Formats: sequence, structure tokens, C-alpha cells
Amino acid sequence: MRISDFVRQHVAALRALLVLTVVTGIAYPLVIWAIAQLPGLHENAEGSIITVNGKPVGSRLIGQLFTDSNGNALPQYFQSRPSSAGTNGYDPTASGGSNLGPESIVDTPADPALVAKGKSASDAGFKPGLLTQVCTRSSAVAQLEGVDGSRPFCTGDGVGAVLSVIGPRDARGNVARPTRVVSVNQPCETTKAPFLNTYEGVHVECAKFGEDYTIGQIVPIRGAAPANPVVPADAVTASGSGLDPHISPAYADIQVARVAKARGISADKVRNAVHDNQDGRVLGFMGEPTVNVLQLNVELDQKYPVKS
Repeated sequence: MRISDFVRQHVAALRALLVLTVVTGIAYPLVIWAIAQLPGLHENAEGSIITVNGKPVGSRLIGQLFTDSNGNALPQYFQSRPSSAGTNGYDPTASGGSNLGPESIVDTPADPALVAKGKSASDAGFKPGLLTQVCTRSSAVAQLEGVDGSRPFCTGDGVGAVLSVIGPRDARGNVARPTRVVSVNQPCETTKAPFLNTYEGVHVECAKFGEDYTIGQIVPIRGAAPANPVVPADAVTASGSGLDPHISPAYADIQVARVAKARGISADKVRNAVHDNQDGRVLGFMGEPTVNVLQLNVELDQKYPVKS
């Protein structure tokens, strides 16, 4: 290759680099920034920050927790839905879900020897399945709000109602004659009695740490809970992003009595505030009505501050 051709090719490459740098590195960002300054777009472009007395308290587009330093719900505030984004939830730098699916119904138990040494259940290896997470949250919400927290496939103590049924199987792989039945999510160390006494005539045992129950047929037990639980789904499941700032009107409704009592006002006043911060379906038919939790709590603080 001649030197002149070599130089010409590199000059052309340099020109392309400069043009693309100007277009994609300077012009395009400036155009997008200019569009973001248009009326109706500027607020969203700036993060939709809500300020109180000149100080930012959060974004109406990103959820946040309303808890004390120990993680306990502050009674004067409406609570957000659960979040799996980051260690404590609602971390914008760690947006995402738990990655647990509907088949995640068996927990990984904690090592009782480590628990006896003072380690927390999570540090001792305990990993709840999605079902137990839902059941535990439902029980916690019910206790906080004073409502019925029962839901299908959950035990009374707030874990997944799941059995390992052991015995000979038929041609379809189902256990035909159970010889042993274990409640796999109820460890013997913490369970006074399994949620069922017997299953198909066989005594139900609690789960012993270290034993392998995967040899059995895993059977979730629906129980007698209503098909439509009082505690709604968004109160016990996280959004895909973990940053959803909204809750359903149904979840807001079961929190009204607690918030009204904590603020010393009537339930009707709280319901009016909920209505003020409720959005309908997008374009009238897409999605479901939602309530923005931060906006709602800010309005309540402004109109009905908690008396010290």
C-alpha cells in the first residue's frame, strides 16, 4: 500500500470520528436537553422532585420507605409496596426484582447451630421462597392494619403451606400411597405443630435441618382462605423495577383507619386525601387506578400534621 493511500484512509477515518463525535456526543445531547426544557416536559426531565418548604423530599416517580430506623412502619404514613431494589429497598442504583418465580415455594432453612450462636436467620443461611415472602408480608400487613391476613397456600404463622409427600409413585409420578409427609417450610426448631395434623391418613412432621425432602412430591396446600384476600396483591409483592411509587386504592383503603388514628383526624378526611392523589387508568382504559404514596403523605403532613 502506498503511503498516500495509507494517509488518505486514516484522514477519512479521523473525519468520520470527528463527525460522529459532534453528532452523537454534542448535537444529540443538546437537542434532547432542549426538548426536555419544553413546557410539560421540564418537570419530568428534572426528576419530578417534590419539595416541602424548599427542601426536596423525594420524587413522585420513585417510591420510598416510610419507616423508622429499625424498619418499623411509621403509623402516621401510608406504606409503600414491598421493594427488592437494593438491601433496604427502593435503591435507584439497584433497580430490579427478586428474580423469584411462581415455582419458588420451598424455603432454604437456617442452620440451627448458627442461630444458637447468635446469628440472624439470614446470616445462618435462611432464604425464603417467594411464597413464604408473600405469606410473611400478608401476616405483617394484617397485624399492622388490624385486618384478616389469611391467603391461599399460606400457613397461620405466615409461611408457605407446602408438603413433601414421600412414598411409592404411580405411572404419572404422583405419590399413590404416602408413607411420610413433611411440612418443608416449618422447621422443628421453631414450629410447635405443623399446619396440618394429617395428610391422606399420614401424620405430618415438621422439617429437620439437613434432611433432603426433594425425594418427595412437593404439594402446596391451598387451605380455607378466601379466594380474594383482604390484603391485596401489591401489599405483598414487589414491582419488577422495585421502584414503583404507587399502591392500589385497595391497599390504600385498608391503611386509612391506622393513619386517621395516628393523626387524630376522621377517616373521611384521610379518604379525601387518598382521592386527591389517585390517578385513573391511562387513556381511560390501560392499567389500573393508582395512588401516589409520597404525594399522599406530603398532603397529609401539610393539612393534618402529627401533634407532638
